[in-house]
Amino acid sequence: MTTKLQDFTNEDFCYLTTTGRITGRPHTIEIWFALNGHTLYMLSEGRNKADWVKNALLFPHVTVRIKDTAFPGLARLTKDAAEDALARRLIANKYEASDGQDPNGWYNSALPVAVDLEL
Repeated sequence: MTTKLQDFTNEDFCYLTTTGRITGRPHTIEIWFALNGHTLYMLSEGRNKADWVKNALLFPHVTVRIKDTAFPGLARLTKDAAEDALARRLIANKYEASDGQDPNGWYNSALPVAVDLEL
């Protein structure tokens, strides 16, 4: 049976592994995500100060594991305002109330990071 990326849409977390920019060693975090086609979106509350973001931007070849399946991919910042808004909306809708409201402003202030998955 072949696993399809869409099979993981409702999973709560993924595990992002980056290469440490100082150590060169793998560094894995658990993080919320949303999928759109072959692109996985995450939001960094620490914006570009978060270690995982710094690692991913310096060494964009990353691995994303969802359940027991790992996907290689290329990390990047969102390309434009439309993709930025899409990433925020997808994640807000998945993890917040169905109306996508963000009473604390977190979804609006976090930095969207995309990973284009290689399938």
